[in-house]
Amino acid sequence: MSDLTQELIELLTLEKLEEHIFRGQSRNLVGKRVFGGQVLGQALRAASYTTDRPAHSMHAYFLFGGDINAPIIYEVQKLRDGKSFLSRQVHAIQHGRIIFSAMISFAHPEAGLEYQIDAPQYPDPEQLVPEQDLKSNVIDFVPENLRPAFMRPRQVEIRPINVANPFQPQPEAPSTAHYLRTYQPIPAELQDDVSLHQAIVAFYSDYTLMGTAIRPHGLSYFSSSLQCASIDHAIYFHKPLRADDWMLYDMEATISASSRGLNFGRMWQNGELVCSTTQEGLMRVREINAP
Repeated sequence: MSDLTQELIELLTLEKLEEHIFRGQSRNLVGKRVFGGQVLGQALRAASYTTDRPAHSMHAYFLFGGDINAPIIYEVQKLRDGKSFLSRQVHAIQHGRIIFSAMISFAHPEAGLEYQIDAPQYPDPEQLVPEQDLKSNVIDFVPENLRPAFMRPRQVEIRPINVANPFQPQPEAPSTAHYLRTYQPIPAELQDDVSLHQAIVAFYSDYTLMGTAIRPHGLSYFSSSLQCASIDHAIYFHKPLRADDWMLYDMEATISASSRGLNFGRMWQNGELVCSTTQEGLMRVREINAP
């Protein structure tokens, strides 16, 4: 899986076209449209190229679905360069229109008041079955035309804690969790590149977060009656982190209403709360099958 780690690094390494203008390539990672995590990671990376400190928060809106067959242009605007905080706005552009917009704030770490809630108690990742192996257990439920895409490995290793068959979903509690990391360590020459680690974390923060609000309804991404799309996404980086070390991603949803679901996530590493996320997603039922 070393090739997948290298591909992810390349995906999140942008080409500089002009001052504050960058180009990122697209990949077919989840289907017909660009994976939201790709745009999150690339936009964060673009903004990071214009700063001298790590990001501490990102607030983004997905405006249009991205074309997997075309590159994405990222335009970074400097809004503020203060002593403590730097503010950037990033627009992702494809085919002449803005498909994504984000505000990102950067700050150096500093000493201060410290507090965090208790970390959740789950089995260690070594005790869990990798997601790729779990896919084989449900392959008989997957339509023939979907099997190649379904069995394709993701760019990061995932070990789920709440295991379910997405092709036979049942109503479940609006919470889920899994561990994530890159398949291989980040190369030595890039290990200290904080913006790369943050971009990879932003990339995989979008995996399954929106699906948390779907769980109580006995539906999944593969339900033919369900239309899903990310609307917005916020990330808060609290402490230094490593994308190639196990990250526990604990997620919960508080409400689904007006065809939208609100989801919250917390990332834990070595017992420390290092990152928090929030996402609202579209959950529109296009038809309801008769019982």
